[in-house]
Amino acid sequence: QLQLVESGGGLVQPGGSLRLSCAASGFTLDYYAIGWFRQAPEKEREGVACIASTGSSTTYADSVKGRFTIGRDNAKHTVYLQMNNLEPEDTAVYLCAAEPVGYSNYGACREKYDFWGQGIQVRVSS
Repeated sequence: QLQLVESGGGLVQPGGSLRLSCAASGFTLDYYAIGWFRQAPEKEREGVACIASTGSSTTYADSVKGRFTIGRDNAKHTVYLQMNNLEPEDTAVYLCAAEPVGYSNYGACREKYDFWGQGIQVRVSS
């Protein structure tokens, strides 16, 4: 069974940091483009950060540029989202998604992802 499992969420104070992980189970991430998305109450799902299957190219939403960093370790079948200087507006459920693309340097967020994790809550509050 192919699964993506997010971890690392929780409650953090403004200005703090969290590192989210997205681990693949039942398949390897080597030839998958990965995206991190977030869903806040009464807001549309937002693409936060995306990375090419090769890891050579990344894209970030304007709201997180300079604060968030996406990275991948294919040997560990895991993609990370390092979130620094968190703001209350970053509060949301964060989901990772994977799309099989082969060997690709295209790092923009894609229109479609075949596999999605269940999501993990991130809450930024004092």
